[in-house]
Amino acid sequence: MKDKISNIEVKRVENPKNHEVFEVSYTQSGKRYTKEVKKTLDVVKVLLYHKEKDAFVLVKQFRALVYINHPDLAIRYELCGGREDKEGLSSEEIAKEEVLEECGYRVDKLEKITTLTTGGKMTLFYGEVDESMRVNSGGGLEDENIELVYLPVSEAKEFMFDESKPKRPALMFCFCWFLTNKCNL
Repeated sequence: MKDKISNIEVKRVENPKNHEVFEVSYTQSGKRYTKEVKKTLDVVKVLLYHKEKDAFVLVKQFRALVYINHPDLAIRYELCGGREDKEGLSSEEIAKEEVLEECGYRVDKLEKITTLTTGGKMTLFYGEVDESMRVNSGGGLEDENIELVYLPVSEAKEFMFDESKPKRPALMFCFCWFLTNKCNL
């Protein structure tokens, strides 16, 4: 990241505003179980390929959720994307808005890769960009601090297994999909 993260404070939230936490009890094979779970929104993620740079456009940002468990891994490489929290918009329309907000490119067409079930649903898309599609510098909304990273396709396999670069499994899944389905553009 461009700016170092500092002055981090952690405290337990008594009445969370953004998440609902439930206790789910059930019986399976004659045994009773109780689990505490957090309700999550469905999300969209986009694997962006920059045609002129022959590179993936990734976002790099601080993730407080990761910080709680592994402070040294809290700045993570990710696909651009976000929550499906915009009433009346399709998953693809939300994904296009996220590409514009986070990466600064206006995309007209996205290809759906698949939908994964992680807690909620995660719908994965693929899109191609070039500099003629750039309309701003990206970086996310005011409550985000996103750095764009251009990862050459030739470095994708090595990147996937580089444990010093924290990433979500969906990013690696999308790289595998690309290398299998799109590698000879």
